[in-house]
Amino acid sequence: MIEFDEVIVNNIIYHRFGAEGSLSYVNTEEYNIQGELEEEVVRRIFIKPFAAAVTTYEFTHDVDLKMNVLFNLVRDIHQDESFLIRSQEIHQHLKSVSKHPNIKDGDLFVIKYDNVKMDNNYYQALGIYKVENKENFIETTSSDSSKIGLNFKKGIGSKKLDKAVLIVFSEEPYTVFIIDNASTETDYWINEFVKVDFRKDYVNSTNQFLDFTKAFITEQIPSEYEVSKAEQIDLLNRSVDYFKKHDTFEKEEFEQSVFQNNDVIESFHSFDQSYSEEKDLVINDSFEISPHAVKKQARAFKSVLKLDKNFHIYIHGDKELIERGEETDGRKFYKIYYDEES
Repeated sequence: MIEFDEVIVNNIIYHRFGAEGSLSYVNTEEYNIQGELEEEVVRRIFIKPFAAAVTTYEFTHDVDLKMNVLFNLVRDIHQDESFLIRSQEIHQHLKSVSKHPNIKDGDLFVIKYDNVKMDNNYYQALGIYKVENKENFIETTSSDSSKIGLNFKKGIGSKKLDKAVLIVFSEEPYTVFIIDNASTETDYWINEFVKVDFRKDYVNSTNQFLDFTKAFITEQIPSEYEVSKAEQIDLLNRSVDYFKKHDTFEKEEFEQSVFQNNDVIESFHSFDQSYSEEKDLVINDSFEISPHAVKKQARAFKSVLKLDKNFHIYIHGDKELIERGEETDGRKFYKIYYDEES
């Protein structure tokens, strides 16, 4: 969904964030990118991790969006108000919400971009990153006197980003992507620092409906009907196949195509209502399908039937070609029909 190959780094600044009781350092100068090599390193470390992001968010606030501190700061940056001053205020905002004793020190980067490609359109964007864990690396050195050496250092490289937010300046309240690889139970990054809610777009509609369908097939159906694992896998396969073969989702068409049984469809409606209330979701009956979201979700729709520790059966097609049975001595078996083997 996010493409980074053509991204231009406009502004970059680094501040040192000290958690409760630790010192912070606020920079008073931006860093000037020196050439294409440095720009490529910034793209690889700070933008590339968002290329796999599927879930989209947008800024929100319980009372009024104008009271969302980070939204106001990034909007000022988008409108070309002082990048330096606003980055310092972003640092201060992070300090003000970082009250939990488990919150770690870190390096805070604020980076403004041009040419961020999202859904075939180009946007300006702002990235905010808190790097808590650095990796070890070895730097090799040499000189004209043929003397070589090794320097053992710590720095930022290929490891996953600890905490990051990428704000794409689409229509307000903007499109927001979040990374939060938290090692503690703190949720301040999403709920206090950024303050976002799911964006009401086709990407989240695709994600949420597939999540809901998987829960129905794997949790609700077995509680109401006598179904085998092979039959559940078949339903999961049919669900994903529908999304792979269609550009637009139509709920009634999906139900008839996948479940093909009025009682099951009625149960699906009841589960839909309770699931949506529990998760506080509103999923439309019709929406554009996100191929990127389907591709990522398909990995979670397991098509493997595991039999003890002896066999794994991959089920990709017609469930009528596999039969489940039981011997008189209680041993269970599957009978599989096929035309060719390879």
